[in-house]
Amino acid sequence: MLVLLPPSEGKAPSGSGAPLKLESLSLPGLGEARAAVLDELVELCAGDEDRARAVLGLSEGLRGEITKNAELRTAGARPAGEVYTGVLYDALDLASLDPAARQRAADRLLVFSGLWGAVRVTDEIPSYRCSMGVKLPGLGALAAHWRAPMAAVLPEAAGNGLVLDLRSSAYAAAWRPKGEVAGRTATVRVLHAPTRKVVSHFNKATKGRIVRSLLTSGAAPGSPAELVAALRDLGYEVEAQAPAKAGKPWSLDVLVTEVH
Repeated sequence: MLVLLPPSEGKAPSGSGAPLKLESLSLPGLGEARAAVLDELVELCAGDEDRARAVLGLSEGLRGEITKNAELRTAGARPAGEVYTGVLYDALDLASLDPAARQRAADRLLVFSGLWGAVRVTDEIPSYRCSMGVKLPGLGALAAHWRAPMAAVLPEAAGNGLVLDLRSSAYAAAWRPKGEVAGRTATVRVLHAPTRKVVSHFNKATKGRIVRSLLTSGAAPGSPAELVAALRDLGYEVEAQAPAKAGKPWSLDVLVTEVH
């Protein structure tokens, strides 16, 4: 099983250890594309701050993120699972997992990123600010920049098993499973049951809890249908829609009554 996650805007500070080593990151086939984004982002942020802030879509209060980006090559790196600190990651709470569940997280979770493309939670990266929606002056829109390298690398990473896609639309634009891989992919929405609406905060929190439940239970569904059964066994209310034709993903709605 491969679980595709969005990153978080909120991130812990960079570590105090050794700086980033691009060549050590998982999915080495993304290395050239990573280097291109890193080079342009560092150059952009080492120059005119106002221009960099406009390109990255940052408010005045986030001006400090520009300095952070300018220092990406020398900042201390730490595991990506520690860097991402948003609502989903708080609910997932990787640090409190037992050793077996932590190993499953290392094997199964893949976090998408405007800067890195995609990384494992054990990959060591510095803290940064660069969303997938950014359009860099030289490389252009990052989602488009990542499509070709992702298409070359991600099918192999997906292997022959289930792909559980929990990404937001901005990050899904960088790689959409196709063909046989799409047929064993499940996308998930979390809906407030009484209103049938998506509510951002508890949508993210529930996705984090779903991933945690799968990791701690040891469940290893091999197909979307098996995922539906596993989630129901774990106490989730799930409505599933199989694709109307081959080569399309399953759509799952997880219904939640309480907003928290």
